[in-house]
Amino acid sequence: MSELIPLYSIKVKCCNCEHEFSTSRVRPSLKKAVRRDADFCSYYKDENPDYYVVRVCPNCGFASTENSADKLADWQRKAFDEQIRKRWKSRDFGEQRSWDIALETYKLSLICAQCINDKDRIIASLLHHIAWLYRYQGDSVQEQRFLRFSLDAYIKVYETDGGGGNDARLMYLIGELNRRIGDFSTAVKWFSRLVNDQRIVDAAMIRAAREQWAVLREQMRGVGLDADGLPLGT
Repeated sequence: MSELIPLYSIKVKCCNCEHEFSTSRVRPSLKKAVRRDADFCSYYKDENPDYYVVRVCPNCGFASTENSADKLADWQRKAFDEQIRKRWKSRDFGEQRSWDIALETYKLSLICAQCINDKDRIIASLLHHIAWLYRYQGDSVQEQRFLRFSLDAYIKVYETDGGGGNDARLMYLIGELNRRIGDFSTAVKWFSRLVNDQRIVDAAMIRAAREQWAVLREQMRGVGLDADGLPLGT
């Protein structure tokens, strides 16, 4: 029996120039992660589906994800044309991607999203994915840098449209990213807020927050801090 090819092609219409192009995806049957970090970064035995999240139009260079708008407004097109398209040299990202190419597509998508003033949630997710890519390579300096960028963006999302107590995943991520960058006292506040807010009914996120709060307490004890982030014995 022949081995299943992990990638397949789909047709996508560019939301900027409306050019139709092909981009690769990983087959759903092969998307099972072998493990996953607490901030949802997944690891795969074979082809990594995260490498193929970004679709890049070979005609104009606009890079987007399936969460992007179907069509750009005129002012967005103009901004993109002035800032990016006029410098674009045609390239096709539709085939198998290495780590380097995946990183290039994410950074291009980030620039495009910032250029057209896309939703904060999309920008935060792109920044977070870039941090994961650096984590795969063991580059902790760049990983920490992009975790901080994504944390700032997630906080902006929470302040603008997540403050009603109904976005448990977002609150959890803000707590977990604070833990990962070493801001333990702020992480405690976010995990505590999630666990104790009676309006939140997302049992999975409440459980995850409790688990990471326990991990955090061990970390804090390890560096001589109490549960409130103060030096032990004060």
